[in-house]
Amino acid sequence: MVADIAENYSVGALLYAPALHNGIARLIEEGRVRPPFSIALCLEDAISDDAVAAAETQLIGTFAEISRIAAMKEHYIPRLFVRVRSADQLLSVYDRLHDYRALLCGFIIPKYATDNAQRYHDAVRAVNIGSEKPVYMMPILESRELIGSRRQAVLRELSGMVDSMRDLVLNVRVGGNDFCNYFGLRRPVYCPIYELSVIRSTLEDILTVFSTDYVVSAPVWEYFAGGEDDAWLKGLRRELLLDRLNGFIGKTAIHPTQIPAIVESLQVDPKDYADAVAILDWDEKQLGVGKSAASNRMNEVKCHRNWAEKTRMLASIYGIRSGGETL
Repeated sequence: MVADIAENYSVGALLYAPALHNGIARLIEEGRVRPPFSIALCLEDAISDDAVAAAETQLIGTFAEISRIAAMKEHYIPRLFVRVRSADQLLSVYDRLHDYRALLCGFIIPKYATDNAQRYHDAVRAVNIGSEKPVYMMPILESRELIGSRRQAVLRELSGMVDSMRDLVLNVRVGGNDFCNYFGLRRPVYCPIYELSVIRSTLEDILTVFSTDYVVSAPVWEYFAGGEDDAWLKGLRRELLLDRLNGFIGKTAIHPTQIPAIVESLQVDPKDYADAVAILDWDEKQLGVGKSAASNRMNEVKCHRNWAEKTRMLASIYGIRSGGETL
């Protein structure tokens, strides 16, 4: 049950919503968000401790409503994930979702760390026993152990743990706000996360360890629509550009208005697509280097093959945008 590589890239814009939210099914039924996108229903930080039981009940109700909508075969049904608080809750929720498991893509594991990873692994393996389709996991790297002097050693240990679940790991995600919280930081609307040096260094190390083998998704942008002031959108687009340049694929969204910009950032520039196809379909017998389709840069088959494969994959899922700068 290893994921097709396209599935890893297809999570894209992941819209987070508290599991207590009772309007998610209506949002899907009314088509208020243009696809593609995914949804994460959160039982963790978005829910107060005394509201967990109510949130779980609403979660089951939301899945029931989406199941009804899916049966009409008229609506886009996004990938659905549940962010849990513990391995025990993962098992309990999966049991309660019995009638609606066909809709569940997987579980999001918050604050994935060396001291809880194995419990989550055991729970994910357990729910996959007898499952007709994979139930994936997406660990979030956001625990305090990643900001100390032992970060490199911790990342190496976590990498081995993730590798042990490789067949069921859809994405590796990063919790930027948690890292900011440890330092008491909060960035303004004009400041992409990469300008916070202590956070940037953490992101760099995570990408170095994980992005060669996994799709790693970028941290959330916490600003969204506000009147005629589009500073939030300019800031989001600037951060999305830096996300792509640094190797992140996809991003967590905390409001539907963010999704179009995230999807747009995943679309491929037509010049990039032409070069990617040329590299992957290279037919020169002797030369391994040549001019780009626009005759303005070099294409080198060996050095650019991984980029070309990623580019063609993104184009197949998100399409080719018109105009724009080449990344």
